[in-house]
This record gives sequence, structure tokens and C-alpha cells, in this order.
Amino acid sequence: CLTTLYGFNSLELLSAEACRPFDSERDGISIGEAAAFALLERPAGALPAEAVLLTGYGESSDAHHMSSPHPDGHGARLAMAAALQRAGLSPAEIGYINLHGTATPSNDAAEGNAVRALFGSRTPASSTKGASGHTLGAAGGLEAVICAIALQDGLLPGSPGTRHADPAIGLDYVIAPRSAALRHVLSNSFGFGGTNASLVFSRGDACRP
Repeated sequence: CLTTLYGFNSLELLSAEACRPFDSERDGISIGEAAAFALLERPAGALPAEAVLLTGYGESSDAHHMSSPHPDGHGARLAMAAALQRAGLSPAEIGYINLHGTATPSNDAAEGNAVRALFGSRTPASSTKGASGHTLGAAGGLEAVICAIALQDGLLPGSPGTRHADPAIGLDYVIAPRSAALRHVLSNSFGFGGTNASLVFSRGDACRP
């Protein structure tokens, strides 16, 4: 859609190359296209170990600026904290964070501030937009599917395109994928106007009484 491309280009947010989320030399987003589908059902009876459950959600709207996030990530932190509260989890119980990670300098820095304030710097995190581009309205659904695969396969997704994680952000940023026994993961999706949403997904064997 040329309207979308011209719009982001007018904001000077497009990179001339494939985007590099959380890279020290990141310079903008890549537009992608995708579709994702998830069927939500109330659990009934015993859950298989590899079942994926939506266990928490959080949303906020800080309305800091039409196209820029609050530099300290206040709204993002509220959304993540609300998702953890609904899931009944502490930050230490999240094994992986799928970052919104658009690869713009201000967005990644603000999200990094929010994550670090809530989780510290030890929770593995990455943005998968280096593989898909920013798929706009499909991004949250696409990355929810990636989180489900990560839980089922025991995988920390890498960050294609990222060469050197920005040390100023100070996260445990996963560049190359690696194996990990995951029980709970969190996924962030943020939008214009300070709209923030976070989801917590959990394995079935992490939710048994």
C-alpha cells in the first residue's frame, strides 16, 4: 500500500536496508506483510504439556505523542506489569520477551528502558522483525505465533539482521537463536498514540495445579 509506505517515509522512519532491531547502528523500520490466526478456547480437562495458554494481558495508553513513545517507556511498563499481574507471575518467571523492537532509535531505546525497569537486564529478549519486517496490524498476531512456537520447541528466537546489540540499552539481547526450556514468555506490541499491549503465554505443564 503506497499510502503506508509514503506515510512512514514522510516520518523518516524507513531504513534503506533490512531493519536491525536493537542494533547500535539501527536506523529505521522495514515494512512487511503477514497474516496470523489464533483460535482461543477455554481449557477443558487435562492439558497436554505442550499446550499454549494465554495467561495474561495488559494494555495502556500513555498518549505521550502521536508517533513517538515516552522516552522512559512508562506506558509500555504499565502494559507489561498488568499482563504479569493477570497471569499471577513475577518478572523473574518470564523466560523470554518478544520485544516490539521496530529498529527505530527512539522506540527501541524507550522499550529497553521499560523492560529494564521491570525485569532488569537478565531476561533473554529479542525482536523478530528483522525476519518479517514490521507487519503493522498483523505484527501482534504474528509474534504471538512465534511465542507459541518458542514455548513448544524450547527456543529463544534470534534477531536476524542485528549485528551488534546496543550496549546503551543493556538487555540480554538474543542475536542468534538458542535452546531454552521455556515455561512463560511475554510479547509486546506498541502503536502510534502511545497505545501499548503485552501478552503472557504459558506452557500447559507450567499451569498444572
